[in-house]
This record gives sequence, structure tokens and C-alpha cells, in this order.
Amino acid sequence: MALDFRNVNSLWASVMVETLSRLGLQTAIICPGSRSTPLTYAFARHSEVETLPILDERSAAFFALGCAKRQFRPVALVCTSGTAGANFYPAVIEAYESGVPLLLFTADRPPEMRDCASGQTIDQQKLFGKFVQHYSEMAVPVASLAMLDYLRQTLVSGWGRAIAPHAGPIHFNCPFRDPLPPLPDGKTEQLTSDFDEEMFFSAIAPPNPTRFQTQSIPSETWAQCERGIIIAGPTMSASAQDYCKAVSSLAHDLGWPVLAEGLSPLRNYRRLNDSLVSTYDIILRDSDRADTLSPDVVIQLGPLPISKVLRQWLQRHRPQRWIIGEGKNLDPLHGPTRFLFSSVEQLAADLKNSDPIVNTQGYLQRWLTCEQSMRQALNNRLATETALVESKIVWLLSQHLPEHTPLFIANSMPVRDVEYFWPTNNRQISPAFSRGANGIDGTLSTAMGLAHHNQPTVLLTGDLAFLHDTNGLLNAGQLKGHLTVVVVNNHGGGIFEMLPISQFEPEFEKYFVTPQSVNLFSLCKAYGVEHHLIAEVKDFIDRVENLPAHGMRVLEVVCDRQKSTLQRKTLLTSL
Repeated sequence: MALDFRNVNSLWASVMVETLSRLGLQTAIICPGSRSTPLTYAFARHSEVETLPILDERSAAFFALGCAKRQFRPVALVCTSGTAGANFYPAVIEAYESGVPLLLFTADRPPEMRDCASGQTIDQQKLFGKFVQHYSEMAVPVASLAMLDYLRQTLVSGWGRAIAPHAGPIHFNCPFRDPLPPLPDGKTEQLTSDFDEEMFFSAIAPPNPTRFQTQSIPSETWAQCERGIIIAGPTMSASAQDYCKAVSSLAHDLGWPVLAEGLSPLRNYRRLNDSLVSTYDIILRDSDRADTLSPDVVIQLGPLPISKVLRQWLQRHRPQRWIIGEGKNLDPLHGPTRFLFSSVEQLAADLKNSDPIVNTQGYLQRWLTCEQSMRQALNNRLATETALVESKIVWLLSQHLPEHTPLFIANSMPVRDVEYFWPTNNRQISPAFSRGANGIDGTLSTAMGLAHHNQPTVLLTGDLAFLHDTNGLLNAGQLKGHLTVVVVNNHGGGIFEMLPISQFEPEFEKYFVTPQSVNLFSLCKAYGVEHHLIAEVKDFIDRVENLPAHGMRVLEVVCDRQKSTLQRKTLLTSL
């Protein structure tokens, strides 16, 4: 890219974008506005960075979140001054809590125009509080080599902080004086002749900090444990197969069962691991059986699974837990816990070929016998269920989605139904999710970002999560690829039917379920999005087995909320 020397702002912004491109930036999401003109123009004219305009800042931020989840690298977000950046906040919180790298560029008025009633100006300094890895109040652009050096190195440092040791968002607040468009101002003429572009950018060394530190592992303690389990929580990995192989190696060398969360790729790579347990939530609902399976040691990979039953079981028996992760406290139970700052792959390599000192086969086999029995009973029940109830939808997706399909799973009931009813298989489905703050906001936009430049992708969502982000439909024209949205429409918040508050009417229906009657066909038509109302199992299977290559479509499955809730409770408690 040729740097833009027409004025101070255009030079400053073009140096920013070129620096980011050389660091590895692939995608920038731009929200319209005047004060951000230098940044918008510089991104738009850079041939190596894909630049997408998205109107609504809230939706744009979640779209960027989805892109970053797919790329496993920072994505840039640009907005103008004023309240525009505040609309990034929900996605910023999710990015911080779930460890997703974002680079937030909020344009701002220069200092002399702040706190004096100038238009579209608020205090943007540290706008996102503690929910960013780092905040930089950028200097007002200056046409000097020393200041451009400062600009370049600040961005290099920010990129590094966004990816390690904990990935997350970085905020750059960027003040600009007029002129904002690239109109010549005569202040860059000296630099034009003196600037050595190759030498200037040769100072960029893309940071690759070590994410994990070397620690000795308690291999002897683990090898001496007859009753040990591995609990694999929600995981998104740049290489799902490598992650699954590492967990398999760990389980094999220890002789321990693996309790695999539905949001882990493990359930979709069954051939790599013959120690998987997917029905632990049902198994542990029988208190006598749960007591006979109590472990002495637990290796916890990432956050705990969603299952409340599993958490209560751990809290009751209080085994020694070793949590493998990036140093964050992942223990909401506050039990006897130790942390290992390591990757699963490194842990498996360190433990490789260390044979168990004790015989673990009896304990392992008890788990696997329960798993086989429960899974067979569950499959039989779901196979004979003729209605498209919520549990049946999840079960069908696990068997009929094309192999390797990226599947974004919305919060609330969908993640729980996946936890309960998604069986082990070999379809290599790639689950994706936003379990940092566990909210429903931005669900559609995040899934669209995940689908962008990806293979055909599916979103499983409830109706309220879908409607909460209808502005995401504005972005359908930006999508390069395909997204199928499976909307489980039970006309309200089905998750609340599972809670004790459901017994208290009329307040429950009005204030918790918040029933809605939006015509999804008309809504989709207004945005030019394809819509299909699915009523039969065969039609549903045909649609999910054949995903289009381009565009976006909504498959609406109308479910009876009470019937789905009753069927779910019966399955979970009667086996």
C-alpha cells in the first residue's frame, strides 16, 4: 500500500492500517460516521484488508466477534465519536470474558473540543472499563517521524496484548482534528521526500508471545489415582482434531474416562477416543449411582460444563481438581483446586507413555457401561418421538448436518439441549458459542461473522435470542458464504419453564416468558432473507442435510413450549 501523504490525518491513518496489515490483520468492520473518516478511508483503500461497512455498531461488534472466533486472530472495529462506541460494549464484554481478540478504534474529538458542548462528544477515555486487556489514548496525529514511530510501536504492542498471554479486546481512542477527508494541508511535504517506507516498516516484528509457561505436572500423583476423571468443558480450538487427539492421549495414558461437554469438539470425534462419556448429566441424577462414581482426582480442561447436576456432584464430593487453562480462575465452586498454566496438547505430550501405576479399568468400565446404557435408551426414545420437540431437533442435527459443519449454538435452552441430547459421533462438527457472559445478545450477528468466508454454517437459536438481534439481518448482504438459522420458535423464553418461578402465574408468563407473536416470515421478507416453516421431521432432515453455498435462510420450527419442557424433564429423570 502506498502511504497517503495528502494531510496529517491521512498519513497517520494509512500508517496505522499498513502496520496492522503487516501484523496479520485480515478483516476490519467499519461503522459509518464523520470523525472516523481518516480511519475509514485508509481501511477502505487498503487492498490486503477486507473492509466491511455495517450500520449498527452493536451488531457490527458481534459480527467482528464471530469473525475473530473463526480466524483466531484480532479483527478491527472502527466507529465515530459519541455514543457509537458505547454500542460496542456488550460484544466487548463477551470478547473479554471468552478470550476473543478485538481491536477497537473509537474516533474522538481532539482535547480542545471535549467538555465544551461540541457536538457528538462524550468522555470516551477508558470507555470499556476493565473489560479490555489494555487501553491507549492515542496522540492527536502529528507529521513527524518520531511520532509515526510511536504510532507503529503502540499498534505492535496492542496487537501482542490482544493475543497473549490472555486473548481479548484492546481499545485505541483516536482523536482527529480537521480536515478529516484526505484534503491536502501542506503539512507533510518534508516527510514525503525523507520517508523511507521499507526501513520504517522493517521494524515490525509480529509478536508471537508464549501463551503458556513450562510447569512440572503431578504425573506420579495422577498415575497413582485409581478413581480419576477428565472433564472437558466448552472449547473452541484452531485445530479441533489436534485438541481431540491430545485429550485422547491424556485419557489413554491415565486410563481415565472423559466427561465431554456438548460444546466440546470431543463428542464429534468419537473415533479418536473410546473413553468418552456424554450422558453424565443423566447418569449423575441418580444419587446412589452418583456416589459410587465419585472421583478422587479431576483434571478439568477449561471452564466447567454447563450441567448443574455435574457441578453439584463435584461440590458434594470435593475431589482434588487440577484446572488446565490460561491462568484465569475457572472454579465457580471454590473447591480444592490447583491451576496448571498449560495447553492440553502440552500436557498430553508431557504425560506421554507414563503408564498408570494402579489399575483404573474397573472405575473406567463402570462409567462406560453407564454411558452405553443411557445413550442407547436416550437414542431409542428420541428415535420414536414423532414431533419436532426441542430435544429431537438437537438430536437430528447431530446426525444429519454435513460433516465439518460449523455450528453456532445460542445461549439459554439450545446450549443445554446440546449438553443433554447431543450424542457422540464422527461427523467432526465444529461447535461455536459465546459462553463468556452467557447472554443472548448479538447471537445472529456473531453467527454471521463466524459464517463469513467459512464453509456453510448453521445457527441453532431460540426465538427470543433471534429477535433480540434482528438488526443483524441488515448484514445479510455482507455475508460471503452461507448461514442457515434454525429458529426454535416456542413463542417465548423456554428456559424459564425449567425454573421454580414457572409455578407463579400470572407474573411468570408476562415477565419471564415474555411471549412474542412476531411473524418471522414477514420479518425475513422485509430483509430479503429466505424463510421456511418446518413442520415435519423429513422436511427438517432434508433442509439440514443440504446446506446452500451462499446467502442466508431461516428454518423456523414451531414448538409447543410446555410439551417440549415435559418431554425434556421425562427424558432426563426417567432413564
